[in-house]
Amino acid sequence: MAENKEKQEEMEMEVEEVEKTPEELEEEVEKLKKENAKYYEHLQRTVAEFDNYKKRVGKEKENTYRLTVGDVILKYIPVLDNLEKAIQTDTTDGKMKEGVELIYKQICDIMVSFGVETIDAVNQTFNPEFHDAVMHIESKDYGEKIVVEELRKGYKIGDRVLRHSMVKVAN
Repeated sequence: MAENKEKQEEMEMEVEEVEKTPEELEEEVEKLKKENAKYYEHLQRTVAEFDNYKKRVGKEKENTYRLTVGDVILKYIPVLDNLEKAIQTDTTDGKMKEGVELIYKQICDIMVSFGVETIDAVNQTFNPEFHDAVMHIESKDYGEKIVVEELRKGYKIGDRVLRHSMVKVAN
């Protein structure tokens, strides 16, 4: 009996649709087109927002990675400084010095693999973004604001300076 009721309701709906005039049907079609356009526009906006979200998250992830790597590398820079001092020290033990040089090279290679670069200083124009001037000398041999000596190496990763180069500058 429930089936008969459903069939009767379907037939009544069909009869109602047939009873509509062509103008009414056109109005309904236009209404549906407008509704479709509204949903399509909403879908396009949603896709664009999601694409922007993915790009933003990717950039944030890259920045977080670089900051984290930079913070870890920053802890190893004093070790690198001490290895440089050990290499520069005169010693009669050639094997020991060779071992220290190998360790120094390994650490430098690791830093390069993470995108860490040394900051060029000597014979460069002084740039406060990269250099920290701790001494000034008067010299006619060099141009004005030229770095004449690097007292401590500086390092950067991408655009971020991990440590400024400590330099002597000519005036």
